Amino acid sequence: MKKILVTGGAGFIGSHVVRQFVNKYREYHIFNLDKLTYAGNLENLTDTDKAPNYTFIKGDICDAEFIQNLFSVHRFDGVIHLAAESHVDRSITNPMEFVQTNVIGTVTLLNAFKSFCNKDSAIFYHVSTDEVYGELSDEGKFTETTSYSPNSPYSASKASSDHFVRAYHETYGIQIRISNCSNNYGSHHFPEKLIPLMINNILNKKPLPVYGRGENVRDWLFVEDHAKAIDTIFHNGRNGETYNIGGNNEWKNIDLVKLLCNQMDEKLGNPNNTSSQLISYVTDRAGHDFRYAIDSSKLMNELGWNPSVTFEQGLSKTIDWYLANKTWLDHVTSGAYQKYYEQMYK
Repeated sequence: MKKILVTGGAGFIGSHVVRQFVNKYREYHIFNLDKLTYAGNLENLTDTDKAPNYTFIKGDICDAEFIQNLFSVHRFDGVIHLAAESHVDRSITNPMEFVQTNVIGTVTLLNAFKSFCNKDSAIFYHVSTDEVYGELSDEGKFTETTSYSPNSPYSASKASSDHFVRAYHETYGIQIRISNCSNNYGSHHFPEKLIPLMINNILNKKPLPVYGRGENVRDWLFVEDHAKAIDTIFHNGRNGETYNIGGNNEWKNIDLVKLLCNQMDEKLGNPNNTSSQLISYVTDRAGHDFRYAIDSSKLMNELGWNPSVTFEQGLSKTIDWYLANKTWLDHVTSGAYQKYYEQMYK
């Protein structure tokens, strides 16, 4: 049985990846390593945590001794590295936390991987972001050959980790895959991010904060499509290659919020424009990139992956999940979700 380590597997994207691999590959044993910071939530995996091919491990990727011991015992056949600090606003107020986790943590994993994993067969898959490329004007898209030009401490830390993964491939001969994805959305998303924040605020009749005039443009990727793309790249991607993953769904922030408001009003039975009256424009954040857009043609043409839903469809599914899982949302916003770990793993 192959042993696959997923770091950050209790987080938003990580929990979807864990679920994808645990349910699809019964011949794998999936080890989920997560520090369980504020965004790591084991309630994301209540449908998986009793599977016979799943093990949760609480730990910090920056703890070199712990990571070395973990790899020496299990000698993993693959690592899917998702553990990261990912919120741009928090990187502006506390950049060292992002350097520690995203850079030092990645290098700590790489050192253990090269020491204890079979470099001829084991795969180190590093999940990154389109923000490493900087920003775009009104035209063009990011490709795998776009030069790096990060503009926030978060994107700078992810760019650095990307470079270290490539450097270990070239220097030590380990097998790697890297993917850079656009903005994810979907179920189990911690409500500091745009879409779950807006859903939660509408439910609680709170203002909907929109940076600047809401003109910034992002490409949106349904998280379940992202998990399937990671699966495809891990198994079929070429050694040493980078693949961009996008949803082909570009939206101005304000247009997205208005669409979300309309769908929420319809699903909640509110009169038209009830939720949109909560929109509140706030001071734009420092270094706010204007536009991101991903060209996924390499992934589509080489490996046959395609997004499965339009943004309108994916957003509707996302809202339905939050409306059906208000207890999860209440636990997250109150901090009560942290008790789940204590109950499950005393």
